[in-house]
Amino acid sequence: MNPGPATGADWIALLRPSQWVKNAVVLAALVFSLRLLQPEPLLRSLVALVVFCAASSAAYIVNDVVDAERDRCHPQKLGRPVASGRIGAGAACVAAALLGVSALAVAGALGPSFAACVAGFLALQALYTTRLKHVVVLDAVAIAGGFVLRTEAGVVAAGAQMSRWLFLTSFLLALLLVLAKRRHELMLLGSEAAAHRDVLESYRTTPLDLLIGLLAAAVAGVYIQYTLATDVALRFGTTRLWLTAPFVVFGVFRYLFLIYGREQGGDPTGTLLADRPLQVTVALWAAVVIALLYG
Repeated sequence: MNPGPATGADWIALLRPSQWVKNAVVLAALVFSLRLLQPEPLLRSLVALVVFCAASSAAYIVNDVVDAERDRCHPQKLGRPVASGRIGAGAACVAAALLGVSALAVAGALGPSFAACVAGFLALQALYTTRLKHVVVLDAVAIAGGFVLRTEAGVVAAGAQMSRWLFLTSFLLALLLVLAKRRHELMLLGSEAAAHRDVLESYRTTPLDLLIGLLAAAVAGVYIQYTLATDVALRFGTTRLWLTAPFVVFGVFRYLFLIYGREQGGDPTGTLLADRPLQVTVALWAAVVIALLYG
């Protein structure tokens, strides 16, 4: 059956704009370096955010082209534009190339260090799509590495320095989300899991459950330790950052409930955008952080 010509909605879906929320980590350094109200760092950080939206869309498109056949076996991915045949692989690759080149061109205007972060991100995504996604655990580490590169790019754009706290939190949180996604895929696809993703043949729910629990505790623990650290209090001029810790703890617990109580987690961004308690928690956390740091 001919799927028909691609529509504007298909091209927009190809970019996966809902996943751009992940690129918000680019702005973390701007806020926590106390540069949010400075025009130049703010403008550079916003440009960096746009660049990573383009770069991540390029990576998603290439991944969709490579995985098109397998996505047709997935009940939630078979409707994607490339998998369904509404957009051809050739046209999709042209779109990915245009986005990638554009992202690198704009990144160059922000300086060689930022351009290196973007180039490293694109290279890591290409390596993930062709190799790393087939290696158990390393596939999750590679995705988490992409989040660290986003974070580092935000640090460079804001003219700040990467802190050990920002590095650890972004890396551990990304690992938690990725392993929760792998667990959801195992539960959803059952015996057909390996047909969609080779690496799922090596994953098991019991070890994943253990790792997810450990990572959830690590994320909350590292963040609480961050809010209580003496050097952090001296840098921000406040000892009350611990007031933001309950929001992080609740957010982690809420996500665990959604994973185990409602069998969600297959799309972390979609979960965030669909769950009102999580949205309110993130908004309140951001509001309290800004009030304490800039109030």
